Amino acid sequence: MRPFDPASALGPRLREVREERGLAVRELARRIGCSASLISQVERGISSPSAGMLYALATELQASLDYLFDAMPAQGPGDEPPPGAAQMPPPGRDGRPGGQEPPLPAAHDALPGGHGIVQRISGRRAIDLASGVRWERLTPCTDNRVDFLEVIYEPDGHSTDSRRAVRHDGYEYGVIISGILQANVGFELYELGPGDSVAFDSATPHEYWNRTSERVHAIWVVVHSEPGLP
Repeated sequence: MRPFDPASALGPRLREVREERGLAVRELARRIGCSASLISQVERGISSPSAGMLYALATELQASLDYLFDAMPAQGPGDEPPPGAAQMPPPGRDGRPGGQEPPLPAAHDALPGGHGIVQRISGRRAIDLASGVRWERLTPCTDNRVDFLEVIYEPDGHSTDSRRAVRHDGYEYGVIISGILQANVGFELYELGPGDSVAFDSATPHEYWNRTSERVHAIWVVVHSEPGLP
């Protein structure tokens, strides 16, 4: 089984984009308000960024999150997810977890010309962030206009490594699939349970925190006002 190796994917992609933009590590750190050593550690795969830091990097580097996701290897049947990541069997034909049916041929996953329309759960691209949060991309193809994600919060997982609210471009939509998630949006605090949903301008300071001992699964969509550059 292939272990997760952040140094083989996200870090080099971030460094590649930073160098293309002509930014030194120290200058990028100054612009997003973190230490140069932290950016260096992320680029070398020693540390994982928080959700807030990744959004800040993507915004400053004018790179879409989808472009960064494309650096991550897709999960395959023989791949081993990182420790603490959600362990989910592939779904059955009815869409529910637990099915053991073989995958459909590739022709069922794409339109003529290679434009994918189906994203199999076993082939999702994922980014494991700091503070116990995992993003799994739900789109089969790159779309720099929208982030469509399943977000998994481990117990005590939160969206920022310093428990500070973040803000970014776009409009945010989310729905809780399982578990209880605390959402701080603006000056308000909300406790969200299964079926509860939120919608707000992402420029409003916000953070999420799983204060429980159970994983939280949520579907999140961010519609960007200005699509990121590839």
